[in-house]
Amino acid sequence: MDTISRENSPSILPIAGVIVGALALVLAAVALVKLAEVKKLKADVESANSRVESMAGDVRQAVEKADRASSSLNNLATQTQRGFDAVTAEIGNLRTDVNKLATAPKAAPAKAPKEGKDGAAPVKDGAAPEKAGPGGDYTVKAGDGLARIAKAHGVTLAAMQAANPGVDSSKLKVGQKINLPK
Repeated sequence: MDTISRENSPSILPIAGVIVGALALVLAAVALVKLAEVKKLKADVESANSRVESMAGDVRQAVEKADRASSSLNNLATQTQRGFDAVTAEIGNLRTDVNKLATAPKAAPAKAPKEGKDGAAPVKDGAAPEKAGPGGDYTVKAGDGLARIAKAHGVTLAAMQAANPGVDSSKLKVGQKINLPK
């Protein structure tokens, strides 16, 4: 019976071998497709890695430049502070000088020069007008103005204007007589 039963029953072994072989081919094809995807993914990762390395270099350069800029800024701030300190010290010195001048006794006005033929000494260009003393008349010379005459006679501009009502200081004429305040 052995012989007969073998011949009549087909063996499943060859069929199973064919099925396993077919599955192996399918799995090999899938593995090839996946391998191609992995190679593409590896190329993408390598490209991204090189970009990251390039960016890291750029970041290092930017950090170095930022450090140099920060150092320059700190140096500028220090120099600016030193400048402000120097200016502050100089302003303090100027205040001291101004206070000394403000508290210093005032100098007496200079003596008036002797009068010439016309009653007044001639005035040179740029020179102060002659002084006739407090009170009295004054003859306007070239370049004179009420403020200049008042300063030369040791009186205020307001006092000069009060002693000469109706006189326009911008329209003074050479030879014009004006009053000096007492």
